[in-house]
Amino acid sequence: MFTIGDFARHGRVSIRMLRHYDATGLLRPAHVDPATGYRYYAAAQLAQLNRVIALKDLGFTLQQVRDIVEEKIAPEELRGMLRLRRAELESAMTAAALRLVQVEARLRAIESEGHMPTNDVVIKSIPAVRVAELTATAASFGPEDIGPVIGPLYDELFRLLAAAGVPATGPGVAYYEDAPEGDGRISVHAAVQVSADLQDGAFRVLDLPPLEQAATIVHRGSMDSVLPTAQTLARWIDGNGYRSVGYPREISLECPENRDDWVTELQAPVTRA
Repeated sequence: MFTIGDFARHGRVSIRMLRHYDATGLLRPAHVDPATGYRYYAAAQLAQLNRVIALKDLGFTLQQVRDIVEEKIAPEELRGMLRLRRAELESAMTAAALRLVQVEARLRAIESEGHMPTNDVVIKSIPAVRVAELTATAASFGPEDIGPVIGPLYDELFRLLAAAGVPATGPGVAYYEDAPEGDGRISVHAAVQVSADLQDGAFRVLDLPPLEQAATIVHRGSMDSVLPTAQTLARWIDGNGYRSVGYPREISLECPENRDDWVTELQAPVTRA
Protein backbone atom coordinates (compact mmCIF):
# COMPACT_ATOMS: atom_id res chain seq x y z
CA MET A 1 0.00 0.00 0.00
CA PHE A 2 1.16 3.54 -0.72
CA THR A 3 0.50 6.72 1.18
CA ILE A 4 -1.22 9.40 -0.85
CA GLY A 5 2.12 11.17 -1.30
CA ASP A 6 3.88 8.04 -2.56
CA PHE A 7 0.96 7.18 -4.86
CA ALA A 8 0.96 10.72 -6.26
CA ARG A 9 4.68 10.45 -7.05
CA HIS A 10 4.31 7.07 -8.75
CA GLY A 11 1.29 8.29 -10.71
CA ARG A 12 2.94 11.60 -11.61
CA VAL A 13 -0.04 13.60 -10.32
CA SER A 14 -0.59 16.03 -7.48
CA ILE A 15 -1.92 15.12 -4.05
CA ARG A 16 -4.60 17.74 -4.57
CA MET A 17 -5.78 15.95 -7.71
CA LEU A 18 -6.02 12.62 -5.86
CA ARG A 19 -8.07 14.27 -3.14
CA HIS A 20 -10.37 15.73 -5.80
CA TYR A 21 -10.79 12.33 -7.45
CA ASP A 22 -11.64 10.87 -4.07
CA ALA A 23 -14.21 13.59 -3.36
CA THR A 24 -15.87 13.11 -6.76
CA GLY A 25 -15.80 9.33 -6.57
CA LEU A 26 -13.52 8.87 -9.55
CA LEU A 27 -10.75 7.15 -7.61
CA ARG A 28 -11.33 6.15 -4.01
CA PRO A 29 -8.40 5.12 -1.81
CA ALA A 30 -8.05 1.39 -1.25
CA HIS A 31 -8.01 2.06 2.48
CA VAL A 32 -8.62 4.99 4.80
CA ASP A 33 -7.25 4.75 8.33
CA PRO A 34 -10.30 5.31 10.58
CA ALA A 35 -8.14 6.82 13.31
CA THR A 36 -6.05 9.26 11.29
CA GLY A 37 -8.04 9.64 8.07
CA TYR A 38 -4.89 8.93 6.08
CA ARG A 39 -5.53 7.62 2.56
CA TYR A 40 -3.72 4.55 1.24
CA TYR A 41 -3.65 3.30 -2.32
CA ALA A 42 -2.81 -0.05 -3.92
CA ALA A 43 -0.38 -0.41 -6.80
CA ALA A 44 -3.17 -1.91 -8.90
CA GLN A 45 -4.98 1.45 -8.74
CA LEU A 46 -2.33 3.05 -10.95
CA ALA A 47 -4.08 1.47 -13.94
CA GLN A 48 -7.36 3.13 -12.97
CA LEU A 49 -5.58 6.43 -12.41
CA ASN A 50 -4.05 6.22 -15.89
CA ARG A 51 -7.48 5.62 -17.43
CA VAL A 52 -9.02 8.56 -15.60
CA ILE A 53 -6.27 10.98 -16.65
CA ALA A 54 -6.25 9.75 -20.26
CA LEU A 55 -10.02 10.19 -20.54
CA LYS A 56 -9.87 13.65 -18.98
CA ASP A 57 -7.08 14.63 -21.39
CA LEU A 58 -9.32 13.51 -24.23
CA GLY A 59 -11.85 16.10 -23.09
CA PHE A 60 -14.48 13.90 -21.45
CA THR A 61 -16.46 15.35 -18.57
CA LEU A 62 -15.97 13.97 -15.07
CA GLN A 63 -19.39 12.30 -15.28
CA GLN A 64 -18.47 10.64 -18.58
CA VAL A 65 -15.15 9.51 -17.10
CA ARG A 66 -16.97 8.06 -14.10
CA ASP A 67 -19.43 6.18 -16.32
CA ILE A 68 -16.61 4.79 -18.46
CA VAL A 69 -14.48 3.73 -15.51
CA GLU A 70 -17.49 2.12 -13.83
CA GLU A 71 -18.32 0.38 -17.14
CA LYS A 72 -21.75 2.01 -17.42
CA ILE A 73 -21.08 2.65 -21.12
CA ALA A 74 -21.19 -0.20 -23.62
CA PRO A 75 -17.91 -0.94 -25.45
CA GLU A 76 -19.37 0.00 -28.86
CA GLU A 77 -20.64 3.31 -27.49
CA LEU A 78 -17.24 3.99 -25.95
CA ARG A 79 -15.49 3.27 -29.24
CA GLY A 80 -17.83 5.71 -30.95
CA MET A 81 -17.11 8.37 -28.34
CA LEU A 82 -13.38 7.86 -28.73
CA ARG A 83 -13.53 8.03 -32.53
CA LEU A 84 -15.55 11.24 -32.36
CA ARG A 85 -13.19 12.80 -29.85
CA ARG A 86 -10.18 11.79 -31.94
CA ALA A 87 -11.70 13.49 -34.98
CA GLU A 88 -12.40 16.62 -32.93
CA LEU A 89 -8.83 16.74 -31.63
CA GLU A 90 -7.35 16.18 -35.09
CA SER A 91 -9.49 19.00 -36.45
CA ALA A 92 -8.43 21.29 -33.61
CA MET A 93 -4.76 20.43 -34.19
CA THR A 94 -5.07 21.17 -37.91
CA ALA A 95 -6.76 24.50 -37.20
CA ALA A 96 -4.13 25.40 -34.59
CA ALA A 97 -1.31 24.55 -37.00
CA LEU A 98 -2.88 26.75 -39.66
CA ARG A 99 -3.26 29.61 -37.18
CA LEU A 100 0.43 29.31 -36.31
CA VAL A 101 1.31 29.54 -40.01
CA GLN A 102 -0.79 32.69 -40.31
CA VAL A 103 0.77 34.21 -37.18
CA GLU A 104 4.21 33.50 -38.61
CA ALA A 105 3.22 35.12 -41.91
CA ARG A 106 1.98 38.23 -40.07
CA LEU A 107 5.21 38.39 -38.07
CA ARG A 108 7.28 38.16 -41.26
CA ALA A 109 5.17 40.91 -42.80
CA ILE A 110 5.80 43.11 -39.76
CA GLU A 111 9.53 42.36 -39.69
CA SER A 112 9.92 42.99 -43.43
CA GLU A 113 8.11 46.34 -43.53
CA GLY A 114 10.27 48.67 -45.59
CA HIS A 115 12.90 45.98 -46.16
CA MET A 116 11.47 43.65 -48.80
CA PRO A 117 12.75 44.51 -52.29
CA THR A 118 10.13 45.77 -54.71
CA ASN A 119 12.26 45.71 -57.83
CA ASP A 120 10.80 42.29 -58.63
CA VAL A 121 7.41 43.90 -59.34
CA VAL A 122 6.71 44.07 -63.08
CA ILE A 123 3.86 45.80 -64.89
CA LYS A 124 2.63 43.77 -67.85
CA SER A 125 -0.47 42.92 -69.84
CA ILE A 126 -2.04 39.50 -69.39
CA PRO A 127 -3.69 37.88 -72.44
CA ALA A 128 -7.04 36.11 -72.32
CA VAL A 129 -6.78 32.46 -71.37
CA ARG A 130 -9.18 29.52 -71.60
CA VAL A 131 -9.68 27.64 -68.34
CA ALA A 132 -11.76 24.88 -66.81
CA GLU A 133 -12.90 25.74 -63.32
CA LEU A 134 -14.88 24.88 -60.23
CA THR A 135 -16.22 27.55 -57.89
CA ALA A 136 -17.11 27.68 -54.20
CA THR A 137 -17.53 30.33 -51.51
CA ALA A 138 -15.10 31.19 -48.71
CA ALA A 139 -15.94 33.15 -45.57
CA SER A 140 -13.24 35.76 -46.27
CA PHE A 141 -10.12 36.47 -48.34
CA GLY A 142 -7.90 35.41 -45.45
CA PRO A 143 -5.60 32.44 -46.16
CA GLU A 144 -7.20 30.57 -43.26
CA ASP A 145 -10.53 30.66 -45.13
CA ILE A 146 -9.25 30.37 -48.71
CA GLY A 147 -6.95 27.37 -48.15
CA PRO A 148 -9.57 24.88 -46.94
CA VAL A 149 -11.81 25.80 -49.89
CA ILE A 150 -9.42 25.98 -52.84
CA GLY A 151 -7.45 22.82 -52.06
CA PRO A 152 -10.45 20.44 -52.32
CA LEU A 153 -11.70 22.37 -55.36
CA TYR A 154 -8.49 21.66 -57.25
CA ASP A 155 -8.51 17.99 -56.20
CA GLU A 156 -12.03 17.61 -57.56
CA LEU A 157 -11.29 19.63 -60.70
CA PHE A 158 -8.34 17.46 -61.70
CA ARG A 159 -10.36 14.32 -60.99
CA LEU A 160 -13.17 15.55 -63.25
CA LEU A 161 -10.76 16.60 -66.01
CA ALA A 162 -9.14 13.16 -65.96
CA ALA A 163 -12.53 11.46 -66.12
CA ALA A 164 -13.51 13.66 -69.08
CA GLY A 165 -10.18 13.08 -70.87
CA VAL A 166 -9.37 16.81 -70.86
CA PRO A 167 -5.65 17.54 -70.34
CA ALA A 168 -4.37 20.70 -68.71
CA THR A 169 -2.43 22.81 -71.20
CA GLY A 170 -1.01 25.35 -68.78
CA PRO A 171 -0.72 26.29 -65.13
CA GLY A 172 -3.43 26.63 -62.54
CA VAL A 173 -5.12 30.02 -62.33
CA ALA A 174 -6.87 30.87 -59.06
CA TYR A 175 -8.95 34.02 -59.07
CA TYR A 176 -11.42 35.65 -56.73
CA GLU A 177 -14.48 37.89 -56.69
CA ASP A 178 -16.79 39.31 -54.07
CA ALA A 179 -19.54 36.74 -53.53
CA PRO A 180 -23.10 37.76 -54.45
CA GLU A 181 -24.29 37.19 -50.89
CA GLY A 182 -21.91 39.85 -49.55
CA ASP A 183 -20.87 39.87 -45.87
CA GLY A 184 -17.24 39.77 -46.94
CA ARG A 185 -17.65 36.35 -48.54
CA ILE A 186 -15.47 35.49 -51.52
CA SER A 187 -16.21 33.48 -54.66
CA VAL A 188 -13.20 31.20 -55.08
CA HIS A 189 -12.46 30.02 -58.62
CA ALA A 190 -10.05 27.08 -58.91
CA ALA A 191 -9.11 26.99 -62.60
CA VAL A 192 -6.52 25.45 -64.88
CA GLN A 193 -5.66 26.28 -68.48
CA VAL A 194 -7.17 23.98 -71.11
CA SER A 195 -7.67 24.07 -74.86
CA ALA A 196 -10.93 22.14 -74.92
CA ASP A 197 -14.28 23.68 -75.73
CA LEU A 198 -16.90 21.65 -73.89
CA GLN A 199 -19.49 21.95 -71.20
CA ASP A 200 -20.25 18.64 -69.54
CA GLY A 201 -21.94 20.12 -66.50
CA ALA A 202 -19.34 18.84 -64.04
CA PHE A 203 -17.03 21.81 -64.53
CA ARG A 204 -17.16 25.11 -66.38
CA VAL A 205 -14.98 26.07 -69.36
CA LEU A 206 -14.62 29.78 -70.07
CA ASP A 207 -12.23 32.38 -71.43
CA LEU A 208 -10.81 34.59 -68.71
CA PRO A 209 -10.66 38.15 -70.05
CA PRO A 210 -7.28 39.80 -70.55
CA LEU A 211 -5.81 42.20 -68.01
CA GLU A 212 -4.68 45.38 -69.74
CA GLN A 213 -2.33 46.20 -66.88
CA ALA A 214 -1.28 43.95 -64.01
CA ALA A 215 1.32 44.50 -61.32
CA THR A 216 3.01 41.13 -60.91
CA ILE A 217 5.35 39.58 -58.39
CA VAL A 218 6.59 36.02 -57.88
CA HIS A 219 5.96 34.34 -54.51
CA ARG A 220 8.10 31.38 -53.51
CA GLY A 221 6.68 29.05 -50.87
CA SER A 222 3.33 27.83 -49.63
CA MET A 223 0.36 30.08 -50.29
CA ASP A 224 -0.30 29.95 -46.55
CA SER A 225 2.71 32.28 -46.25
CA VAL A 226 1.85 34.61 -49.14
CA LEU A 227 1.00 37.62 -46.96
CA PRO A 228 4.42 39.38 -46.97
CA THR A 229 4.69 39.01 -50.76
CA ALA A 230 1.13 40.23 -51.31
CA GLN A 231 1.66 43.25 -49.08
CA THR A 232 4.96 44.08 -50.82
CA LEU A 233 2.99 44.14 -54.07
CA ALA A 234 0.33 46.38 -52.48
CA ARG A 235 2.95 48.86 -51.25
CA TRP A 236 4.53 48.99 -54.71
CA ILE A 237 1.13 49.67 -56.32
CA ASP A 238 0.38 52.49 -53.88
CA GLY A 239 3.86 53.98 -54.11
CA ASN A 240 4.08 54.02 -57.90
CA GLY A 241 0.96 55.85 -58.92
CA TYR A 242 -1.37 52.90 -59.45
CA ARG A 243 -4.48 51.61 -57.75
CA SER A 244 -5.88 48.09 -57.58
CA VAL A 245 -9.04 47.29 -59.52
CA GLY A 246 -9.68 43.74 -58.35
CA TYR A 247 -8.32 40.73 -56.52
CA PRO A 248 -4.98 39.39 -57.78
CA ARG A 249 -4.90 36.21 -59.82
CA GLU A 250 -2.58 33.45 -58.64
CA ILE A 251 -0.71 31.59 -61.39
CA SER A 252 0.81 28.29 -60.22
CA LEU A 253 4.16 28.20 -62.01
CA GLU A 254 5.61 25.28 -60.04
CA CYS A 255 3.70 22.98 -57.67
CA PRO A 256 5.99 20.20 -56.40
CA GLU A 257 4.85 17.92 -53.59
CA ASN A 258 6.63 20.06 -51.00
CA ARG A 259 4.43 23.14 -50.68
CA ASP A 260 7.39 25.19 -49.44
CA ASP A 261 8.89 24.85 -52.93
CA TRP A 262 5.86 26.23 -54.77
CA VAL A 263 6.37 29.15 -57.17
CA THR A 264 3.33 31.36 -57.76
CA GLU A 265 2.94 34.59 -59.69
CA LEU A 266 0.52 37.16 -58.28
CA GLN A 267 -1.15 39.27 -60.98
CA ALA A 268 -2.95 42.28 -59.52
CA PRO A 269 -5.08 44.22 -62.04
CA VAL A 270 -4.26 47.93 -61.77
CA THR A 271 -4.94 51.28 -63.35
CA ARG A 272 -3.26 54.63 -63.02
CA ALA A 273 -4.37 56.43 -59.88
